[in-house]
Amino acid sequence: MIIHVLRVVVGLAGPLIGYTQVSANATGIFVGLLASGFIIGVELLVERVPLDAIISAVIGAVIGLVAARLGNWAIFLLDNERLYAIAQKYSLLSHFVMAALGVMIAIQKRSELELLDRDLIVKGGKKKSLTTYLVDTSVLIDGRIADICDTKFVAGTLVVPRFILRELQGVADSADGAKRARGRRGLDILARLQENPDIPVRLFDKDFPDIKDVDSKLVALGKDLGARVLTTDFNLNKVAALQGITVLNVNDLANALRPVVLPGEPMTLFVLKEGKEREQGVAYLDDGTMVVVEDGRRAIGQKVKVTVSSILQTSAGRLIFAKLQRGSAEAAPSAGPAEQAAPPDL
Repeated sequence: MIIHVLRVVVGLAGPLIGYTQVSANATGIFVGLLASGFIIGVELLVERVPLDAIISAVIGAVIGLVAARLGNWAIFLLDNERLYAIAQKYSLLSHFVMAALGVMIAIQKRSELELLDRDLIVKGGKKKSLTTYLVDTSVLIDGRIADICDTKFVAGTLVVPRFILRELQGVADSADGAKRARGRRGLDILARLQENPDIPVRLFDKDFPDIKDVDSKLVALGKDLGARVLTTDFNLNKVAALQGITVLNVNDLANALRPVVLPGEPMTLFVLKEGKEREQGVAYLDDGTMVVVEDGRRAIGQKVKVTVSSILQTSAGRLIFAKLQRGSAEAAPSAGPAEQAAPPDL
């Protein structure tokens, strides 16, 4: 609302100032109208330009002008009158060229400034070495990346390219209900990642207009930035790996964390002691994982065959529940010290 009021004020003040300061006739009013129109036109143009682009353009122009002045000063120090005369003659052109180059380079590279680690100086004089991860559409729709980030196993910056965000928005706007639900889930996961204070999430504007396929764009951006790619797409995983890009596949991580035993699997264990509940026995795997054996109290001090019934995974560790197989108890000759000493708690 206030901007509209300011435009009206400028539109009225211009002709009035032109009438009083330039000429007390139609010419002064016309000059004032031109001035007001110029101000409002520049304001409307600036309104459409992002602030970071304006700041980058100003910085680039200043650097270009400084470089041009330094060039003229260097020519002056050469003490060559003819060369200095040429430099002076084309001074305006050289300043324009350097300023224009500075503006264009700064605008082209402004999006990459967000990826610079601003805290370069830390204690000990060492630099932070945080990894940059490019986030694929599939990993956002999958959603497990949010849980992984919550556990702080990912250290670095998550970068979501604009073309990935556009693809995700396209899926969310799909006429297909199933696709629309997946797209909205991906947007919700992205919002959840942005709320995580430990993992910076940044949008990246760089695009590759000559490349149509989104996966190919992601690979090209990964090569430019030297970043890793987070995905669940098997084909993208293979293509990126062939081009020397490190790929972190959430499915591979899930397979690596798969339990060593599965429900229904038979095992042979030495029941070491009684459990907390009635008739329970407790045994341990070689890695120290506790196994609670149902009806295992009567088999304490024996090796028995059990069947895994369920697995409970918590932040404190893994707990396995098993059922004693009927007629499986066999007396242990004499439990040695290694078998009678309980392994250390998890």
